Amino acid sequence: MRFLLLGFCCLLSTQVQAANILVFGDSLSAGYGISASSAWPALLDKDLVTRGTPWRVINASVSGETTAGGLTRFPHALKIHQAKIVVLQLGANDGLRGLPLDAMEKNLASMIKLAQASGAKVHLIGMQMPPNYGAAYTQGFAAIYPRLAKRYSSSLTPFLLAPVIKNEALFQADQLHPKAEAQPLLMKMVGKDLGI
Repeated sequence: MRFLLLGFCCLLSTQVQAANILVFGDSLSAGYGISASSAWPALLDKDLVTRGTPWRVINASVSGETTAGGLTRFPHALKIHQAKIVVLQLGANDGLRGLPLDAMEKNLASMIKLAQASGAKVHLIGMQMPPNYGAAYTQGFAAIYPRLAKRYSSSLTPFLLAPVIKNEALFQADQLHPKAEAQPLLMKMVGKDLGI
């Protein structure tokens, strides 16, 4: 009887243990201008719960975050959340501010290496810059994400806004941040790329 009870307790603890997915990004993941519960990471969490998976999404995204700012708080986020998967979505604010691309790439690489050293798998989410930043900068910016994904064997979503970029009606007045109506499209794309 004692062994049966022990086995049941072990089974119960296995069933309730969740595996964390840490989304670490900027306003595009934080849900700028919409409720946090409407942002794509929250929708992904709901989808994973509904489907009965053990995965739970923790959204540690901060609006306005750059890769340099993200790197300073990343070790603490890794430590407290103990994630099995880290979804890294940063760089847009570096690009919009015209910050040096080599520094951005080094910051992202540092976060990828920290995550992998903790035992987490990394999923990288890329962005693109508007053409008014010049061909050299926009092309150099876009090339960073696939290069890092290849170098560190990370999975990749090449461009977060790909499902909505051609539909202005899905963006807020600033034409930078997607509306709540756009979030399910982002969630489905990222979820598919994650393979969960």
